[in-house]
Amino acid sequence: MSRLWNRRVAALDPYVPGEQPKALDLLKLNTNELPYGPSPRALDAMRALCDDSLRLYPDPTSLTLREAIAACYATTIDRVFVGNGSDEVLAHAFRGLVRDDAPLLFADVTYGFYPVYCELFDQPYQNIPVRSDFTIDVRDYVAPCGGIAIANPNANTGIALPLEQIEWLARSQPDCTIIVDEAYVDFGASSAMSLTERHDNILVVQTVSKSRAFAGLRVGYAVGHPDLIDGLTRIKDSFNSYPLDRLAQAGAAAAIEDAAWLMETTARVVATRDALAEALKDRGFQVLPSCANFILVHHEDHSAVNLQRLLRERDIIVRRLSHPRIEDWLRITIGTDRDSDRLLTAIDDIRAN
Repeated sequence: MSRLWNRRVAALDPYVPGEQPKALDLLKLNTNELPYGPSPRALDAMRALCDDSLRLYPDPTSLTLREAIAACYATTIDRVFVGNGSDEVLAHAFRGLVRDDAPLLFADVTYGFYPVYCELFDQPYQNIPVRSDFTIDVRDYVAPCGGIAIANPNANTGIALPLEQIEWLARSQPDCTIIVDEAYVDFGASSAMSLTERHDNILVVQTVSKSRAFAGLRVGYAVGHPDLIDGLTRIKDSFNSYPLDRLAQAGAAAAIEDAAWLMETTARVVATRDALAEALKDRGFQVLPSCANFILVHHEDHSAVNLQRLLRERDIIVRRLSHPRIEDWLRITIGTDRDSDRLLTAIDDIRAN
């Protein structure tokens, strides 16, 4: 700890990202990346910009990208905000759209960045326990608060809430911003985008990192009432007026416009996920029902820490999270069918020995 740190930095317990190994022979099933790559149209759009225009600053309003997002969700550009990954969009929302005189509510088992943002911004917060089956009960969120954050599908469990429950919550908490984090929504859940037209307190946040295979591009976006978007823009322009470079704006716009690629690749992931889940159940694993591109699994006879180690010895990386309620579970990213076969072969070898 440095004597030059202020109290806020000294008190932080930073978010720990998933390992990004250098070895190329490892099967990487730990950070929920899409195995099929981004839209070829998006790659072409970025290649076309690799010229002298890169000496110029990007459009600070990201107009073309926001127009593509607005067209995708049949809304208007004044209801669209973009940022450097959904992490940045969420950070701006936590900073500007949550009242700091009351706690922000979110599940105890969810995306690990939520409490980190709260600590960074001196935002009080309250963890709401998920049920014993890891589902969220929205009735637990009807309490005095400064805002509510719900990952749907929920990060780390993959379990999704039906839209009627999100809408019920928005009606029950009309004076609080309901932040719906939909990083994994394209793998089987229903998006709350349509609810933003009826409820001025719902902000839906998505990303091109997961279903559109652009984790390396860092583009996220939010859709909501123009007042919410204006608040986010005020935060952005007081922090970094140019969060997205020219390549990111062009690539993300083309990726969002390529609906056919999205449908094809996510359908392949869903089919692989469901087959892998059944195969693991046949091997004695408990597998939570997932609407994401990962599954959370547990085995009574094999501790998560030991199973993770043994898989690593076989050149397969999966993720074990530190939260006490899921510390004996493993989160496995869905890869290709061949990746699943390799994983299952390794698990069979572990069980046999």
